[in-house]
Amino acid sequence: MAEPVKLNRIEAFVYRVPIEEPVATSFGIMRDRPAVFVRVEDSEGGHGWGEIFANWPAAGAEHRANLLARDVADTALGLPLTHPSDLYRALTARTHTAMVQSGEFGPFRQVIAGLDTAVWDLFARRAGLPLCRFLDAGAAMRVPAYASGIALRGAEPVIAGARAAGFWAFKVKVGFDTANEAEEINRLSGTLTEGERLFADANQAWSGPEAANFLAGVADGALGWLEEPLPVDAPEEAWRTLAGHSHVPLAGGENIAGREAFEHVISEGLLSVIQPDVAKWGGVTECFAVARAALAARRTYCPHFLGGGIGLLASAHLLAAAGGDGLLEVDVNPNPLRATIASPATHVGDGTWTLDAAPGLGVDALPDELARFQTLRVTCP
Repeated sequence: MAEPVKLNRIEAFVYRVPIEEPVATSFGIMRDRPAVFVRVEDSEGGHGWGEIFANWPAAGAEHRANLLARDVADTALGLPLTHPSDLYRALTARTHTAMVQSGEFGPFRQVIAGLDTAVWDLFARRAGLPLCRFLDAGAAMRVPAYASGIALRGAEPVIAGARAAGFWAFKVKVGFDTANEAEEINRLSGTLTEGERLFADANQAWSGPEAANFLAGVADGALGWLEEPLPVDAPEEAWRTLAGHSHVPLAGGENIAGREAFEHVISEGLLSVIQPDVAKWGGVTECFAVARAALAARRTYCPHFLGGGIGLLASAHLLAAAGGDGLLEVDVNPNPLRATIASPATHVGDGTWTLDAAPGLGVDALPDELARFQTLRVTCP
């Protein structure tokens, strides 16, 4: 029997990239692009990379790195790991009281998710396999992809650019001006070419009646799905009513945490498109389990992701391993934290994302050109 893997070094790298055009959602505006990348190293010198969610709140990136260094790393270092999921389960159990005491369930979950992905990357690298084929030997090396992060106002030139880059599907942000957005969706849908698809994301903007009014104004076939039309913590009956009367599939999952919570929305038919975020909750361990549960229930699994390149690569490998008819979310707003690690120019063509065959996620080191954006680096021990 092989000796357990033990981590003897953990590093977190925090970056912030100034941007000319803020990225607006219905609940807030991103005025820079942050990322927290985490690197783990074992006692034999092997390594793995992960990413910790850091988009919100605006000051969250540095906080996540300090939380990792001061509250989580000591538990992870030296822990014997016989399977990649061992770290996730141990950390989730051992930090539970601290989560309750601090009320910071999300930040702890995000740190653990990033570490989990890094450990899966390490194990896959040790096996000499790309992560998708470490998860499933028959995984395809190409997955459908869509261009994301597109503002509805002024969407046409952005969609044209994404089309030229090889995308055949596009997602726009709504939830700002409900009175006119349905009409604009119908108009924009009419500009697409044969085989192209359009999705919309409301980022939890509406009440039940507001979401119903938007859907009533959207022509049949205009949208492939509507993402997060209601707050994730809206009464279940509001979700049930909307799902029961909507001609557009409802999507969500980036703000759901916990296997039981996902199993509930899947079994109850509240969502047709299931979208866990590998950097926000669960890492590879839980997101892959949710993907399988969604597919078994004849739902669509589409990993949510809007961050840096490492999380994007992890999402691509998860989708490839899970299979199904889902698409990979690829933010098309300018962001070197994504593009220098996982550039659409390299990976996207004919509506798909092509995965590298290199071991793990295929990341050996962070690009040197990112150094000027680094705001913090922590090393444990």
